[in-house]
Amino acid sequence: QLQLVESGGDLVQPGGSLRLSCDSSGFPLNYYAIGWFRQAPGKEREGVACITSQGGSAYYAGSDGGRFTISRDTAKNMVYLQMSSLRPEDTAVYYCAAQAYFCSGHAFRYEAWGQGTQVTVSS
Repeated sequence: QLQLVESGGDLVQPGGSLRLSCDSSGFPLNYYAIGWFRQAPGKEREGVACITSQGGSAYYAGSDGGRFTISRDTAKNMVYLQMSSLRPEDTAVYYCAAQAYFCSGHAFRYEAWGQGTQVTVSS
């Protein structure tokens, strides 16, 4: 059974950086694409980034690829989201989620979700 736990969220000033982690507690992620989503108060959950099961392809929402980088560590069964040049509008709860093999921008396709980690960007 796949369970995911996010960590790394914090309060940062605009322009700051954070690295979020998605930890499966040792459960193999080889067969799963991992996506990062976020949800701000009063807004729908939106996709941020996704990396395929093989790690060969990564996808980003809009132009966020210039500020966010998703990566995998196969040995540790972890996925990361490196976030830089953070803006107040990036404030949200960030979730990682898993689906078999391929990335999707649709949240309903993901099979397992973490509980979320809070990212707050404010001066």
